[in-house]
Amino acid sequence: MSAPLSELLRLNSSGGTALQEEMQELERDLLDVGLQAEPRSCCAALSEEQAKQIRLMTASEQSPVLEAICHCLDEHSKLAGGGQLLTSEDSPIQNLMKFLYLDPQRAKEKPVRPGAPGVRGHGPGEEVPDPPPGLVSPVRPPAGGHRAGHGLGVHLAPGGGVGHAGAPGPHPLPEVGPAGRPGVGPRPALEMGQQHLPAVLRANGHARQGEDPALGGQHSLAHGVLLLQQQPRSARPPFLTLRLLCSRPRGQDETLKGSFLSAAMMLARSLRQEPGTQNYRFSQIPELVQCLLCVLQQEPNFPGSVFRQKAILVIAELSKLRPHLKPLVKARVLHVCFRSVFELPPADPQAAPEVTTLYKETLCALHLLLRTFLSEDMGVNEVCFLLQHTEPWLRSDRSHERQRVVQCIFRLLQYVVDSLKFAVSALHSGLGEDSGQEGAMPSALGHHVGLLTLLWCDKEETTRKYSQQCVTLLLQLTVLQRAGRMAVSMRLSKLKQSEIRASRDWEVKLYSAVKAFERDLTVAQHTQLVLTLLPGLCSHSRLSCDLASKLLLLMFEGPGLKPEQVAEVLQSLFQQLPHIPLPHVQQDAMRAVTVLGTQHPQETVEVVLSLCHPSERRTLPLWKALATNHQLACKVITLLYMKLKLRPPRGLTRPSSQTQLISLLALGTIYELLYTQEYRQTIHWAFAGILLGLLTQLHYLFELGVVEDVADYQEDILDSKPLSPFRTCLEAVKGLFWTTSYWEVFAYIQLLQGWALLERPDTYGEGVSLLARAMVQYDCEVKAVLGQAVISLKSMEERDNVVAILLLTEFLNSAEVFQQASRKKMDTLLNLGLGHCNQLVRAMSLKGLSSTTMHPKKVFLLRNRLAGLLDSFLRPDTKDLLGLMGILGDILHRLGLQGAGSASIKLAQHLLSLFEDEREEVRSGAIFLFGDVIDSGSRKFRQAFKTLAFQAVVPLLLHMADPCPTVVTKSKSTLLRCALLLKWEFRKELFGKLAWGRGPGAENDIFVYMVESNFGKYPQFLLQALVYLKSPHRPLKLAAMKFIGALLQDYFPELCFYLRKGDLPVIKRYLEPLEQDPDAACRRFYRNFVEDITELSRSVT
Repeated sequence: MSAPLSELLRLNSSGGTALQEEMQELERDLLDVGLQAEPRSCCAALSEEQAKQIRLMTASEQSPVLEAICHCLDEHSKLAGGGQLLTSEDSPIQNLMKFLYLDPQRAKEKPVRPGAPGVRGHGPGEEVPDPPPGLVSPVRPPAGGHRAGHGLGVHLAPGGGVGHAGAPGPHPLPEVGPAGRPGVGPRPALEMGQQHLPAVLRANGHARQGEDPALGGQHSLAHGVLLLQQQPRSARPPFLTLRLLCSRPRGQDETLKGSFLSAAMMLARSLRQEPGTQNYRFSQIPELVQCLLCVLQQEPNFPGSVFRQKAILVIAELSKLRPHLKPLVKARVLHVCFRSVFELPPADPQAAPEVTTLYKETLCALHLLLRTFLSEDMGVNEVCFLLQHTEPWLRSDRSHERQRVVQCIFRLLQYVVDSLKFAVSALHSGLGEDSGQEGAMPSALGHHVGLLTLLWCDKEETTRKYSQQCVTLLLQLTVLQRAGRMAVSMRLSKLKQSEIRASRDWEVKLYSAVKAFERDLTVAQHTQLVLTLLPGLCSHSRLSCDLASKLLLLMFEGPGLKPEQVAEVLQSLFQQLPHIPLPHVQQDAMRAVTVLGTQHPQETVEVVLSLCHPSERRTLPLWKALATNHQLACKVITLLYMKLKLRPPRGLTRPSSQTQLISLLALGTIYELLYTQEYRQTIHWAFAGILLGLLTQLHYLFELGVVEDVADYQEDILDSKPLSPFRTCLEAVKGLFWTTSYWEVFAYIQLLQGWALLERPDTYGEGVSLLARAMVQYDCEVKAVLGQAVISLKSMEERDNVVAILLLTEFLNSAEVFQQASRKKMDTLLNLGLGHCNQLVRAMSLKGLSSTTMHPKKVFLLRNRLAGLLDSFLRPDTKDLLGLMGILGDILHRLGLQGAGSASIKLAQHLLSLFEDEREEVRSGAIFLFGDVIDSGSRKFRQAFKTLAFQAVVPLLLHMADPCPTVVTKSKSTLLRCALLLKWEFRKELFGKLAWGRGPGAENDIFVYMVESNFGKYPQFLLQALVYLKSPHRPLKLAAMKFIGALLQDYFPELCFYLRKGDLPVIKRYLEPLEQDPDAACRRFYRNFVEDITELSRSVT
């Protein structure tokens, strides 16, 4: 028996109904028209087993099966030359029923509910009622008058009925054979109100019966529609069949489904056969299509289903009618059809041939549907519309789904390309006309190329092969669509070039593909291609990750991206980076960023700046990738510096948008890069420009008024909250010195609490001057910064002039000042500053003109003045010590590197004696000036200053316990300056403890750094500390006991070795009074270490 009949028997034996004869006929017609499907054979004989199955069926189940068998016998009789068919009394179905031992009367029973409207038959004299008005919407009236059996009027009216055009009254029925095939002979009409069917349905075969309780028994779909028309419009749903189909559980009532499909297929066939159908509009086709989609959704997940194929075929036919389906309806159709076909189980090699045939024909029906949609617009836009609905299955985790969808896409693209090739060939032969306009090239095509390209590494060979062919076809499609006014011969030659080179070498093939992408895709399409490949980096498949990374690298390194592509590509890559699972793929992605930055540095920097706020640090990997080579890193820093200078005036900025200023984003980025190892060398290279940029940015933030309260920020407390713009800028200035080799400048300012001067507008100038003074002291990029300052002095911005003059005035005390600019040029610049509108610029210009650098003769005068003041300072009865120390310090500063000569040594010696003055302010001033003196000495007196610095080390250490906070601050600063002069080890670590150390741990570390850096000097340290045992300040006395106790405990053997015999009486003279000291701590100290002193005495003697 034929495959369809076997399927009918299978369905009926499980409780369902098979499709009827007209469905088979229409299927053959549609397949013949659209797909050249091979017609089914219908001349097989019934087996005994099949006959037994039919006998066991109910009457409603036997009816469609017998009708199908009857049709097979009719066809067989015609082919055998039997001539005219037998009469109804001796028809094949009657003989077949006798052969099957069935009761003929049983098959004639019509369980119709009496009195049902629209079911009662009309006699020959009864008038057929006219259909309700408004069922036809003709575009234009057909030529000629009314004629019998006019099929143009059939459409689905808004009320849900089926009507026809033509004159009122009955229409004679033409004698048309089964399924509308002439020559087969008339068939007896059924006794079920056949007169109620529309003309087209009546002219093309009777409706099959279906059992449904909602219709009151066994009715055709057409009867149900007529019943629906007679109900009030407000009381009926838009489409009864949709309600009936969707309200039933899946797998139930196959009879209703078969009856509906039978009527829908007859309707589709009738409309297709009528040549004037396109003159009418069928307003309820979308609702009928929705019903068919319900059928598809309720189909079991079985490849041998008949209903799936039939429903898709009917949808394809209905889609040809006017008006065409709207994009939303099309999208729904494509989604349901693709899901119904692509998500079927994998092909079973053991499946019956009938199941395989049905599945193949279902694929053919799906292709016919796609061709139908393409017939509306054979262009790239429509192709992209169809392809976009295949994406869920192209990304599927199931290999058989990917294989099916790729094969489907290949057939579709092959059809489109062949059609367009024919059109181009016809134009080349002079058979067609060129429109002279280029076809639209949607960017989505690049997305589809990317999806198919990612399948080149699929584990299934079939999928790999078809995906490669699909990409080639898509590229050919772009060439054909983009031809425009191009010569036809050139079009055909480009079409041949668009084929991806076939090669066994995978790398060569990928390179060929990349070249084809660059050549044939537009910029927008190429961008979409890259954006589609980027998520492939995050695939769980190693092969997909490798393929995506290789293609992206080839695209970036080879042809490269256009500037307009950078933004979208970098934004997408930034989103994918956290999800890339493989380390080597992450490295490839960073290499791609490096290449992109090399080709388009400005665009790359701008995009990375906009990706997120710098404080989030999520863009750091991108910035690191841009620092893989020094030249690119220099470009990045230069671009950031230029962005930093984009400072709009306060009147042009809103407070709500100030944090998003490009200048502040560049500031935050520079701050982060200061602490990035990859940029250390580049930061050092750009030190001068960055410093002036940051200092100017501080001034700009004062102008914007975004300076927060200083008390709100605590430096030594870690906080996850991002820094404010002003705090970020100030910390960037600090970090610029700390992260380079100029940490001494940072330490100098930090220990003097000079950074606080930069936090207020009124002390900003003083803070910049102090910073410049420290830079001169420690030779910190003076020449380079001076060069930048000279440039800034010529700027039109006032804030640039302020910063430049503050730096330049202090740099005049440096020996390198005239290596950058001549004395004459400096004099010109300073004289120009005298006429500046800013008062600070005028004042600092005058100060610079009066410096010893501009007037060397002043050095002799200042030294003489210093000698006279020193005599007054050394007198014991001097009253205004603080005033004298201030004047002496100012003269030392003005002398600069020239120094005060031998007078400075006398000054330093006298300052040492003032460390123990009872007045806090004197102690503080003496300690600070001592540090200035030892730093101002020339090389001639360097050794003498080292000796003085060594003598001051222990007193300075002990004064860190001074009850006056100012004395403590100055002591720490001067101690570090002594350590730098003496070139101790662990100087940077010492500064860390001095600046941020707290508690006994920090004190012990400072003690270790000092002692270990002065090997063999332990007795000197001991003798210096003994003096403070008689200090009137108890904190200093306790600090001295701690220091002495640590020396005796930790360095006792060294003391025994280096201590001289003459030192023992001195030690005893200072320790013995502690035995009778009223302070309990002193007595306890004596008792604890008296034995050590005794042992030390025995060892030394």
